[in-house]
Amino acid sequence: MAKTGRRASFAGLEKHLRRLQDKPMREMFDADHGRFERFSAKAGDILLDYSKNRIDEEAMAALFEFARYVEVEARRDAMWAGEPINITEDRSVMHMALRYQGNKPVTVGGEDVMPAVRETLENIKTFTDQVRDGTIRGHTNEQFTDIVNIGIGGSDLGPVMVTLALEPYTRPDLRAHYVSNVDGAHMHDTLKRLDPAKTLFVVASKTFTTDETMTNANSARAWLAEALGEPAVTDHFAAVSTNLEGCRDFGIKSDRIFGFWDWVGGRYSVWSAIGLPVALAVGFDTFEKFLKGAAEMDEHFLTAPLEQNLPVIMGLLGVWYRNIWEFSTHAVLPYDQRLSRFPAYLQQQDMESNGKGVTLSGKRVKWSTGPIVWGEPGTNGQHAFYQLIHQGTDVIPCDFLIAARPHESMPPHHEKLVANVLAQSEALMLGKTEEEVVAELEKQGLDAKAIEELTPHKVFPGNRPSNTLMYAQLTPETLGAIVALYEHKVFVQGTIWNINSYDQWGVELGKQLAKALLPAVEGQGDQPPHDSSTEGLLRYYHDLRK
Repeated sequence: MAKTGRRASFAGLEKHLRRLQDKPMREMFDADHGRFERFSAKAGDILLDYSKNRIDEEAMAALFEFARYVEVEARRDAMWAGEPINITEDRSVMHMALRYQGNKPVTVGGEDVMPAVRETLENIKTFTDQVRDGTIRGHTNEQFTDIVNIGIGGSDLGPVMVTLALEPYTRPDLRAHYVSNVDGAHMHDTLKRLDPAKTLFVVASKTFTTDETMTNANSARAWLAEALGEPAVTDHFAAVSTNLEGCRDFGIKSDRIFGFWDWVGGRYSVWSAIGLPVALAVGFDTFEKFLKGAAEMDEHFLTAPLEQNLPVIMGLLGVWYRNIWEFSTHAVLPYDQRLSRFPAYLQQQDMESNGKGVTLSGKRVKWSTGPIVWGEPGTNGQHAFYQLIHQGTDVIPCDFLIAARPHESMPPHHEKLVANVLAQSEALMLGKTEEEVVAELEKQGLDAKAIEELTPHKVFPGNRPSNTLMYAQLTPETLGAIVALYEHKVFVQGTIWNINSYDQWGVELGKQLAKALLPAVEGQGDQPPHDSSTEGLLRYYHDLRK
C-alpha cells in the first residue's frame, strides 16, 4: 500500500465504496453469470456463498491486500504458536489445542499442553460413560435422569447452544438443563420439575467464586440437602473449576472436579471441560466428533490461502460493512430450529471479544469495531423483524445457515424451509423496483389512483447483502466446524481493528457496583451515597417491598 497505517488503509478502501455504491447487485448478476462460482468457497462440505454482497473482484482484492498488510497470517501463526497475544492478561490463546487431532506438541510457555488436554478428555469420557450407563448413581442408588449445569457466560451459552443443536443425539431418559441467571425464577422453575434423587448438578466456574453461579449452586445444594440429607451432596455434584479447595469445601469429590487452563477464555471454552454437560447429554463419542469438526476448520484456517479461507472472507466482509459502508449491525439467521441459541452464543463470541475501544497499545481506537450481532431462526424471524431488513432505513448484512438434509423425515417441512431461506437472500439482493410493482398491481386490475398510492409502500430497495452457509446436515462435526469458523472470523476482525479480542474488562464495572450496592438493596443501615437516580430507585424499591 502506498500509505501506511490502518486509517489510511480504511480510507483506501473507500474508493471501492464510491465505485460500487450506485451499482445494484442485480445488475452485477445480470452482467456476470459466473458470479456465484467466483464468489463462493468451501471448507469440507460447508459452502460459503458470498456472491450476494456489494463486492467485485477489485474490492475483494483490496480487502485481501488489507489482510496481508495488517499481517493476519502472522498473528494467526503467533496464536497457534502459543505466544501471549492476550497482552492485557499476558496469556496465550490456545482454544484450538482443546480439539487438536494431530500428534505434534502444542506448546504454551515452552510446555506441551496436549498430555494434560488428553488426560482431561479421558477423565471426562470415564465420568460421562459411567453416568450414562448407570455405574455412577445418586445417593439413593437411582440412575440419573436429569443433568443441571450451573454456570453463566461462556460456562452456559456454549454448552446450551451445542446441547440444543445436537438434540438428535440425546436420549429421552437423560435430559440436560441449564441455569445461569441469578434471578431465582431460573433455578426455581428448573428444579420444580425434577426429582432430587435422580438429578446431577455440574457447577461450572473457573474460580468457584462467580457470584451468580455460586448463588445458584448454593440454592441447588440446599434443595438437594433438604430432600436427601447433607451426605447426599457428594453424590449429586460435579464441578468444572480450577479451585480445588473451594470445590471440596462445597462437598464435591476430587474425582468429579474437572479443570481447565488460563489460556482458555470463557467464550472459547465449550471445547474444554466446560463441555462436560454436553458430553453427558450426547455421549462422549458424539462430543469427540464435535471437537473433530472444529479441528478440521482450524486446519482450514491455518493453511488455506486467504482467497479461499472461509473465516478470512467472512471477517473481511464484516470489516467492509462495519468500517467502509458504516453498517452497524449484523444478523445471523439459521434456518434450523436447533440452532435457535446460536445467535445468542455469537453475541458473546463477537461482542465480548471485539467490543473494544482501545488498540493493543492502549490508544483510543479511531475506527468502528465490533458490530451489534443479533438474530433468530427462520422462518420465525420472517414474521417478526424481516420487515426491517427488507424495507427499513438501515442496511443489515445477514448470514443465512441451512442444511441440505434434516434429521427428521417429515416432508414437506424441510423443502419449505429451504425454499424460504433461498427466497430471502434472493429478495434482499433483488428487491422490487417501482416498475415491477406497477406492473404487478396493473395485473391485479387496480385503477391508476390506487396504483399510485400503493406503489411506494410495495417497493423493495434490494441491494442488501447476505452470506449463505450451506452444508449437508447439522452433524456434530459440522456444528464444530461452524462454531470454529465464527471464532476465527472474530479473530480476523480483531486483528484488522488492532484490538485484543481475548480480554473482557468491560464486564467488570457493573459487577463491582452491584457488589457495592447490595447492602443498600438489602437495607443494611447507612450506605455511601449514590447518584440521584440510583437513590430514587432504591427508595421506590423499598417502598414497593413494604
